[in-house]
Amino acid sequence: MLNIERALWYIELELGSQLDLGRVARHCNLSPFALARLFALSTGWSVMRYIRARRLSQAALALRRGAPDILQVALDAGYGSHEAFTRAFCDLFGVTPKQVRGHEDEHLSLVEPLRMKERKLITLSEPRFETRAAFFIAGMGDRFTFDKNEGIVGLWQAFSHYLGRVPDQVNNWSYGLCCNPGLDGSFEYIAGTEVSCVESLPPAFRYFRVPQQNYGVFRHQGHISTIHQTFFTIFNHWLPESEYEIADAPEFEQYSADFEPSRGKGYVDVWIPLARRQASGVMDL
Repeated sequence: MLNIERALWYIELELGSQLDLGRVARHCNLSPFALARLFALSTGWSVMRYIRARRLSQAALALRRGAPDILQVALDAGYGSHEAFTRAFCDLFGVTPKQVRGHEDEHLSLVEPLRMKERKLITLSEPRFETRAAFFIAGMGDRFTFDKNEGIVGLWQAFSHYLGRVPDQVNNWSYGLCCNPGLDGSFEYIAGTEVSCVESLPPAFRYFRVPQQNYGVFRHQGHISTIHQTFFTIFNHWLPESEYEIADAPEFEQYSADFEPSRGKGYVDVWIPLARRQASGVMDL
């Protein structure tokens, strides 16, 4: 069973219990960050948004069957108050729980249990394997979730004015770094470059020390707008067939110095942190 299928099965099995991203990730032997990224790539949902939508859909079915106590339905769905439940219910369905109760013919867009979406697998370049020493990436950064990450383009636009003029810049490569994952599935993204020290950085900059790590490095084929297909194929095809697991460490994209997608110049390498899978399920770093 692939990790995403295992996650979907486990969520359905435990939907009525206390579920959070960390618990689902532990069941799948993944870090919360790795699961959050894999789940969003595979389904289009964040883990917790999907869990909330499934619980609200079950609550809607109970209400349509005439459940007499809305507060009890709210508690069963994991909400601590009638008000919080009603607000979330309205946000998802556009009607109140009271309007739905006892109306079997009420049309609602219920969220049914997900099955793996058919996504296009692509032919990956043959990866190379590297152990990279610790280094600093500095640039423009912010926090995102995998289903709300539109602001990443803006970070690159802001950083482009600094590229080549960053104090203590090591080279002309640029990096898109995913780091500092949160238990809620959020992460920090930095559009930046490698620097040798961080004392003289512009005030608006963020930086992160990437620790020494073993990586699989994949050369992205095609336009940058299709890079999600590369990640999807790595996570859902290459990794399950390999002897590796995703390590609990930052991942990043490395853009060549001549990278210009509008002119078809340059290349992008995707660096995936890896640990060798052992029979016991313990990862060998």
